[in-house]
Amino acid sequence: MLEINNLTKIYGEKKAVDDLTLHIMPGELYGFIGHNGAGKTTTLKSVAGILRFEEGEIRVNGISVKDNPLECKRNIAYIPDNPDLYDYMSGIQFLNFIADVFKVPATVREERINRYADAFGLRFDLGQPVSSYSHGMKQKLAIISAWLHEPKLIIMDEPFVGLDPKAAFTLKEMMRETCNAGNAIFFSTHVLEVAEKLCDKIAIIKEGKLIREGTMEEVKGDESLEEVFLELEGNESA
Repeated sequence: MLEINNLTKIYGEKKAVDDLTLHIMPGELYGFIGHNGAGKTTTLKSVAGILRFEEGEIRVNGISVKDNPLECKRNIAYIPDNPDLYDYMSGIQFLNFIADVFKVPATVREERINRYADAFGLRFDLGQPVSSYSHGMKQKLAIISAWLHEPKLIIMDEPFVGLDPKAAFTLKEMMRETCNAGNAIFFSTHVLEVAEKLCDKIAIIKEGKLIREGTMEEVKGDESLEEVFLELEGNESA
């Protein structure tokens, strides 16, 4: 579903991502862990086709991000860590705009919008302007928009930030259902307890380099993910 091969992204003299290789299969819920500035957001933006990169190749469902970016974007949804939505639109206008972009039929989009808006308790707020939404409400709207066209790959940067416990639980259920249907999710998070319980596989990155990757059992063994992460951070710093 997602192939990242030898990805390198450079800012000035700094390698934000350094020769990164990750493969995510259909049905996998894949967590991406690292401290601030480790290269997570740069990687996710490269996968989403937002950032150009100096070396390597990224393929989504077999399609090259470099060679055919529009076709790749039809297969993905991307939620940044701070969704920048159109404040002048109402919630329902924004969702219909996204549905139009991805050519979701009217009857299909109505059912999906109602289903997800009900799940997040947002149904009666969709008529209000996005400018009036709290951060958490904007996050919910961004999540709903990402699920509208049922993408093969969903990319999320810190998706649980700003969500209340009920909304976080709803999102976790949606993520698992999406992967059970044969699609894939690649997301970053600082909430290690969530990653430990939710993810099939995980990768830990530091200073742009991959330092551990595999199934949850392979990565953490008999320890907690938090213990492994702190040990790896300490060892790499020593």
